[in-house]
Amino acid sequence: MAKVVSTLFISVDGVAEIDPDWHFPYFDENMGRAVDEDYNTADVLLIGRKTYDSFVGAWPGREAAGEDDAPFAKRLGDTRKVVVSRQPLEFSWRNSELVDGDLVDAVTSLKADTGVAGILIPGSISVVQQLLAAGLVDELRLLVHPVAARKGRRLFDDGDAPYHLRTTATEVLPTGVLRVIYAPTAAPTPAGYDDVKDQVPGGE
Repeated sequence: MAKVVSTLFISVDGVAEIDPDWHFPYFDENMGRAVDEDYNTADVLLIGRKTYDSFVGAWPGREAAGEDDAPFAKRLGDTRKVVVSRQPLEFSWRNSELVDGDLVDAVTSLKADTGVAGILIPGSISVVQQLLAAGLVDELRLLVHPVAARKGRRLFDDGDAPYHLRTTATEVLPTGVLRVIYAPTAAPTPAGYDDVKDQVPGGE
């Protein structure tokens, strides 16, 4: 069963819609290494239409330019890209295809495909939100920037029930960015104040 991993740059107040003004000052070789590790988890990229348009507007040209980021650009081009869009698309970037039918059904099939090692969702907030709601995200890999963005789209939308997560790894990068990896987990045992009051400072 292939693992579905979401990787996002995010602010401490939960904004996952990147603003270059608060993102790029924190990007260094350590963040680059973390991004590389995230991409190593997968052989399929699952991308929302807006993120795909951003990628295709940048990475093919960077590959052609042959500068420092060209190897990563080539890697993206060589990777299978499944794009989520309500509208038909004509693809100019190699190895790109439109999601087949309903998103949840398509991802369920991809997870079960023995030919797929892993599925990575870079950015693509709406895609992540839908798959979280469907219980199909296996890991959230967040690079939490030490900034409160105060505006922009947040990762977690309003809903009736909380998402419970367990922390599987953390790392503080030299820039102050916190790398944290979460996996979904069951809700903790219900508790109220009476259950924890003996843990209050000064309690017996």
